[in-house]
Amino acid sequence: MLKIRDAHIDDLPTLLSIYNDAIVNTTATFDLEPESLEKRKIWFAKYGGKYPLIVSEWHGEVVGYGSLSPFREKPAYNSTTELSIYIDSTARGLGIGTALMTELINRANAHGFHTMIGGITAGNEGSIALHKKFGFTLAGHFKEVGFKFDTWQDVLFYQLILPRQ
Repeated sequence: MLKIRDAHIDDLPTLLSIYNDAIVNTTATFDLEPESLEKRKIWFAKYGGKYPLIVSEWHGEVVGYGSLSPFREKPAYNSTTELSIYIDSTARGLGIGTALMTELINRANAHGFHTMIGGITAGNEGSIALHKKFGFTLAGHFKEVGFKFDTWQDVLFYQLILPRQ
């Protein structure tokens, strides 16, 4: 059974494990070295209110998470949010990304955001398909902006303009 809920500090070791796996094995993040629990506690503290951090539980185990974050710091960007979704490598393909994306879009609407942005490394076909499934469209392609796994990586920005409430 799949459940989506707000993240709790007790979830942090599992969230760290999911993220560190993405660092070591994927280009989903441009971090190059695994993070520590202490560093991730600082990251965790940034979430709440308008910028939620949510988790997905599959049969009682946390197997993924998603968040809304500020897109840029300047005040004119306050109606735009950037989303992130990470799923445990053993739980991909179970509909967890769809459930997390649905909840993030609902929360973005509830907090009055106008636009959602997803930054995706080129070649991450699963993430691209997930964004397209929800109506995100390609808004930009930045070439060779990250260097990971001895290769230059492109980043694609997908955008969803939310319907007016």
